[in-house]
Amino acid sequence: MDKLEAFLAGDRLDDVVFYVSDAFLDDDSRLREVGTETDDGVRLVLDGETGRSAFQAGTGMGAMEFAKGAMANEGAIARSLDGGECPFAGDDGDEGADDEGDGDAGSHEVRFVFAFAEGENPEVGGLYAEGDVIHAYAHCTCGESYSHKWVVGDRA
Repeated sequence: MDKLEAFLAGDRLDDVVFYVSDAFLDDDSRLREVGTETDDGVRLVLDGETGRSAFQAGTGMGAMEFAKGAMANEGAIARSLDGGECPFAGDDGDEGADDEGDGDAGSHEVRFVFAFAEGENPEVGGLYAEGDVIHAYAHCTCGESYSHKWVVGDRA
């Protein structure tokens, strides 16, 4: 079982996953040396502290601040943690427009994903009573961020 499979199985609760798309990542980025190349980017499975530092170095954002902001918008993030469906993709207006000019407001491709797992906790209830929970957060080329969480082993 590789690191990603172990993470998704709930066996690496102290690790985080950080995915960066090729469009967002420089060709000579050090992340390419330490991560696993995917069809459209690089994915890293790292211990929590190292992963949060890599996320900040790669995106210029604090991981937990990014996650808190992304929680306001529920979307769908691929279980492989390297893609997703932006909840703003169906908007006819320019609500998801990128005011900072660093992306295409009409495009909805994942720029990066940050994910962590939280152990089962029946006292909290909800999903946490059902098993370990994966928390995933994505940033879209439209400038919006969104989140998705699921219980380890769920196929939905």
